[in-house]
Amino acid sequence: MKGDVFLRPDEAQRIPVLERLLKGEITVWEGAQALGLSERHVLRLKHAFAQHGAAILAHKNRGRRPSHAVPDAVRQTVLGLALDVYRDASCQHMAELLAEYHQVHLSAKTIARILKAAGIPLAHTHKAARRRRSRERMPQAGALVQVDASPFAWLEDRGPHLCLHGAIDDATSQILGLWFLLTEQLMGYLQVLRQILQHHGVPVRLYSDRHTLFFSPKQGRLSIDEELAGQTIPLTQFGQALQALGIVHIPARSPQAKGRIERLWQTLQSRLVTELRIARVRTLDDANHFLPGFIERFNRRFAVAPKDPQPAFRPAPNAHELLTILALRETRKASAGSTISFQGKTYQLLDAHRHVVPLTPRRTVTVLTGLDGVRRALYAGQVYTLQELDVVTPPPLPNPTPVTAPPPSPRPTPRSPATHPWRRPFKDMRVPRSPALYT
Repeated sequence: MKGDVFLRPDEAQRIPVLERLLKGEITVWEGAQALGLSERHVLRLKHAFAQHGAAILAHKNRGRRPSHAVPDAVRQTVLGLALDVYRDASCQHMAELLAEYHQVHLSAKTIARILKAAGIPLAHTHKAARRRRSRERMPQAGALVQVDASPFAWLEDRGPHLCLHGAIDDATSQILGLWFLLTEQLMGYLQVLRQILQHHGVPVRLYSDRHTLFFSPKQGRLSIDEELAGQTIPLTQFGQALQALGIVHIPARSPQAKGRIERLWQTLQSRLVTELRIARVRTLDDANHFLPGFIERFNRRFAVAPKDPQPAFRPAPNAHELLTILALRETRKASAGSTISFQGKTYQLLDAHRHVVPLTPRRTVTVLTGLDGVRRALYAGQVYTLQELDVVTPPPLPNPTPVTAPPPSPRPTPRSPATHPWRRPFKDMRVPRSPALYT
């Protein structure tokens, strides 16, 4: 600092050279060589230094706020959101949320600088990627779909612990379906499969882990019905649905084999949790209602174009066929009265004209619990509705007045007679000696 003017070290080094120039101790050419500047610029500095002193060496914009600087109000908004609803969100995700909900357009790097200046640690840091050999994407959309489930605190402390079932396309990284349930179960995967069929069609192959929902642990042990049907391995209910749709089911030997959906969970556990927090979602139903809009935004941001623009999805079956495919199946035996018993209740089968369907006794009836929660029955290849039968329970018989029986008379204590050997003195019980035994 010289003359109450803050100068950088390189600027302060010019002062002795300019003073020698003013005294005539060196020429302009020598001053230019010493400062590493042109002679013309040195002349300008010499005249300005003579008139205004060392202040002319400081940059004119020093101390002034740049015109493109982020306003303080915007900085405070970013910091407040980063500590509140946008916590744990990446800088890129925060930039997208600010633009969508607050009309604040900042780059991810600008947000990172604001957070670093305030001492707020970044939620995501980019590490050097390890080189690994990865499988190339499928060329067509629908050629391979990966499915899995992720139990996680998706609602944090606002609601129950949920399990998210999902499917992603291998060729495009496009989310094909998501569905929340309390636990990982068949109905969750059937809901995801319904979304795939409804919005895209039937994929060629499906890739999953070896969970018992997908592959039966009873390998090599077929029932008689499965052997008669020509099956070589027992199929789970999900496997039967895939077989009915003509989808090839491939088991994964490790989590890394289906790495595309494993990486999807890492992304969703940051982005989806943050957006559920912003939307103040607290219940399971609200979470499932929130998913369609999120899927659309996610695919618009992360989906890529496949190598072959022609998709491999096939047309989905009609709604009537899907009633029997996408349903939970449980078998029952028909009674002699053309009824079945299911979960402690008695049902009759009704056709389209609301007529009772006669059932052959001991014939198998399959109870279908659809994704809509409605129960139907599959009998002889036809789907029927179920009607609960009101069974009249006979009134209980009145309890007769209990008859009080007389108390039993006490049994007399048995006593032995006086002539009993036990009551005779011991000396009378001795046997007399015979003299003949000693002669």
